[in-house]
Amino acid sequence: MPDKVTFEDPSGEGQPITLATFKVGTGIADHKTRKKKIPSPDPYYLDMGMLYRFAQVEKVRRDNPSDKVVLHLAVRGHMGTGKDHDIEQFAALMRLPYYRIPLTGEVRDITLLGSVKLYGDGMGGTESRWEDGDITRALRGPALVNLSELNAAGAETLFALHGLMDRYQAIDLPTGEHVPLRDDIRLFGTMNPTDLRDYAGTQNLNKAFADRWVIWEKDFPDGDQVTAMLTTRYPHLEHEYVDAMSRLATEVNESFLASESGSRVETPMSLRTVLDRVPAGLRMFSASEDPLRRAWETMVLPHVDAYDVDHYETVWNACVRKGPKNKPFNG
Repeated sequence: MPDKVTFEDPSGEGQPITLATFKVGTGIADHKTRKKKIPSPDPYYLDMGMLYRFAQVEKVRRDNPSDKVVLHLAVRGHMGTGKDHDIEQFAALMRLPYYRIPLTGEVRDITLLGSVKLYGDGMGGTESRWEDGDITRALRGPALVNLSELNAAGAETLFALHGLMDRYQAIDLPTGEHVPLRDDIRLFGTMNPTDLRDYAGTQNLNKAFADRWVIWEKDFPDGDQVTAMLTTRYPHLEHEYVDAMSRLATEVNESFLASESGSRVETPMSLRTVLDRVPAGLRMFSASEDPLRRAWETMVLPHVDAYDVDHYETVWNACVRKGPKNKPFNG
């Protein structure tokens, strides 16, 4: 793998940023396991600007070590905008082991930090041993830690992380061990917006905890970006289908973001739908009279809330009405 990676600004405004990748040294106890946790770069991934922003922060950190400023980055956006994928791909390019830790309401401080557990001693008795929790384990070596669903975490979970994320930069275990934030650890997070949408379990982020993050918004991709994603991933997909799918996705998501509740849908058209489910449906129904319509009925509408179906169908009739007649794929 390359020792350096270059990030280009998709907007064309910023200069390319070249960074040395991280190394997972053999002196770490879980060296082999940690190496296996380095993600593989997605050959179809397109950076819409988020990776370049990550790289900007990384460059500032490396170029100004005397500032001793450590910034933790959180990405906020609606479901299906690709937040976790952005962070995972940054880990892949930087050659960092990737630890994604969902902070659901069931997670407790002992889940993150660890606890003492009993084990058989081989002589009919038991002995107690400390077992690292999810975040303590990640902090033992080079890692990119993605604390997913930040605003779904309980209060005790957040308070357990406060010391790690301020100038103290460490966690103290119940055993008395002091686990500092290593120079080769990067902390990221994701969250859904806390509006009236159906994101069960989310809440307004504790202000003290929110202040420990740089929070960036991740929007739905626009039409040109959806088109670029589809053509990169499916080079043999006919242009008429790419254009129709792009228009459907952007129109639905614009309606999802509408301010008037009476005219908006409550279910967005996620990138999973556009890039995975619909193309699979097109392959399934390629011999049908209207492959796109069959894919729409089979792969899109079942994911939509019942009261959104009429609006989705309105978008369909406005954008497509009838899908292309030719075969979806030309190769």
